[in-house]
Amino acid sequence: MMKIMVKVLQEKHVLFAVSRATQTIVPDRTPQSMNDAFVNKLPRLVPILEKDSVRLFLNLFKHDSVGLAWGFVMTPPTFNQMIVQNALRCAKVALEGKAPELNGHRANPNYMNSRGYFPLHQAAEMFSADMIKLLFHYGASANLRTSGPEVIEGLLPLHVAVENACRHKFLEENLLPDKENTDYVYRLIQLVCLPEMKIFLDTVRLIAERTDDLVVEVWKYIKDGKLAETAVLLLAAQKKIRMGSCLKPDGYSKADGFAILSNLCTEDAVAIDLEITQNRVGKKQQLKAEKNLKHMALMLVIAISEAGEALDSYIRAHPEMAPLQQLFPSTHYSAIS
Repeated sequence: MMKIMVKVLQEKHVLFAVSRATQTIVPDRTPQSMNDAFVNKLPRLVPILEKDSVRLFLNLFKHDSVGLAWGFVMTPPTFNQMIVQNALRCAKVALEGKAPELNGHRANPNYMNSRGYFPLHQAAEMFSADMIKLLFHYGASANLRTSGPEVIEGLLPLHVAVENACRHKFLEENLLPDKENTDYVYRLIQLVCLPEMKIFLDTVRLIAERTDDLVVEVWKYIKDGKLAETAVLLLAAQKKIRMGSCLKPDGYSKADGFAILSNLCTEDAVAIDLEITQNRVGKKQQLKAEKNLKHMALMLVIAISEAGEALDSYIRAHPEMAPLQQLFPSTHYSAIS
């Protein structure tokens, strides 16, 4: 009887551990005492992850897992540190959870940390294509959004990659100041296609392939007048955008995404024209600026729709210019918080 009870408890333990490691966990309920223990363990953990030594990590976990794991899974700060340090071998072992030293614990790729974002958001911010591929392989979702007081609410990993790309020094320093000028659009396309931007486009493309409703996300950037973000997403994700959208309220379901966006830009410009004729004072200049931005966005959509495949071939044929450590100094901009 005792053996049967032990077996049942072991089976329940395994089922619960699997559930904790595979389901989306929001919010993070790791006790503060565990987070404090993790901070105390950082001086030992960081050098191990710098070497990406699986042997040393497993040895540490086996003899002192306090702060590294809680509730049948590795704590979010533990796994997040692996991503920050791009420790791919350790991250793979953590996601697999098969090493005897882990005692059944493993990392959950869809576990929100206490700051309100998920592992894929962190990997997107690091522009680590290999880490992103690893997370996807173990079930990470590209459709989970940030939440909480310490982050910008509602961001997808896609937004983090796109917006960090557009705030890179190379792009910011070389764009023209006037967004309502056609030269701005031509210069923007030229800059985004240069080798310096390749690593960013590759990362955006990788995440976009797993992101739902891409056309909706592009349209949000257009509505907000964010031309650089629009260009990066259109160019990187053009293959999936051409496959269509679920933008059903406007009757465009399953149509080519570029056709949908062209129609939306045109309709919006017409609506702004109507509002200008009805608005005698106050907002006319603002409305005219909005209309000009819609025209610039329409130019982008048409240009990438017609020439995007050729541009993509050019981009893929030229390697990125700078190594990762030069692109991302410790003070780089964060789109998450």
